[in-house]
Amino acid sequence: MTQQLKFKGTALFDGQKILSGDKVLILSEDRTIMDIVSADLAGEGVQEVDGILSPGFVNTHCHLELSHMKGIIPEGTGLPAFLTQVMEKRGQQDDAVIKTAEEAMWESGISAVGDICNGTATLAPKQHSPIYYHSFVETMGFVPVAAQSRLDYSLSVLEQFRRLNGDMHSCSVVPHAPYSVSKALFSLLSVIPDNTPISIHNQETAAENQLYADKTGAFLDFYQHFGMDASAFVPTGGTSLPAWLPYFKHLPVILVHNTFSTKEDVVFTKQHAPDAYWCLCPQANLYIEKRLPDISLLRSEGCAITLGTDSLASNHQLSIWEEIQAIRGHYPEIPLEEILQWATLNGAKALGISARYGSFEKGKQPGVIVITDKGSRRIY
Repeated sequence: MTQQLKFKGTALFDGQKILSGDKVLILSEDRTIMDIVSADLAGEGVQEVDGILSPGFVNTHCHLELSHMKGIIPEGTGLPAFLTQVMEKRGQQDDAVIKTAEEAMWESGISAVGDICNGTATLAPKQHSPIYYHSFVETMGFVPVAAQSRLDYSLSVLEQFRRLNGDMHSCSVVPHAPYSVSKALFSLLSVIPDNTPISIHNQETAAENQLYADKTGAFLDFYQHFGMDASAFVPTGGTSLPAWLPYFKHLPVILVHNTFSTKEDVVFTKQHAPDAYWCLCPQANLYIEKRLPDISLLRSEGCAITLGTDSLASNHQLSIWEEIQAIRGHYPEIPLEEILQWATLNGAKALGISARYGSFEKGKQPGVIVITDKGSRRIY
């Protein structure tokens, strides 16, 4: 008979709700969820832990390849200045630093990651990682005539990540952001077959909406600084989101950051992409723009919310629990149970891996973590 593993915490969050009463989580030796039972029915061998038992966290937005940039860029610069420094100082990625960052994510309870890739720096660490990765290979290019060549490069990177495909990895090629992708490149991306989910940096700065409204603002200086020809860009007179979202209206989309998204943007998204997920990276938003998204708006409109950490260039750690704490500090009225669902089951659904991750349902292998006031840690 297969040996069972039994865990009992001070409470148990199953991916959707915090269960009442004394509950025991039962797993098989291969980490598969077998059952949740009352403590009086669990029998012998129950391991008691101090804290809330939870499925492993899902980090739906990370830049593991930028781990070597921790502490290099000062806080509060605003996004255009931050991007300028990333592009000028990103230098040579460090395999050892990437591995250290990944191990810290795993130990803190992160079981799956949506990871942004602009090159192949994270290929080797992902080959034998216990973390499930969906690699979002970014493409960018604001000059329309270069759209095909920029996409071809990104597809060559994607092909290398496809060789990792298996039980612990998947990948897709995605647009970086509305201010860095031309209409021509959006169009090419929209017709790539079997390319899901889509992830995009959305409305992370007021300058993005300003660019689309009247072609003014900080991004014009950004383009000039790097010698980018923005002459072909035509402003729409509105915010950025309606200009690009229709390209992907039939695909699963993860909108990341959303720091300057309006109610009109949210309503437009519900109409044109009803299955969209809104990924929040609060620590990075505070680091770069000193501002959080309107989380109350997203909740009132019934948006599906997930959580991400962004990168160590824009954060002090890659910890979903610290993102949860940041939200609770600014929005204490949001129940912990709700935010935990953003961090687990919603994230798994957004990445298309909810058959295995995100909740304590029979047959799943989401990982088991314990949460206390001091932080989160993996126990299995």
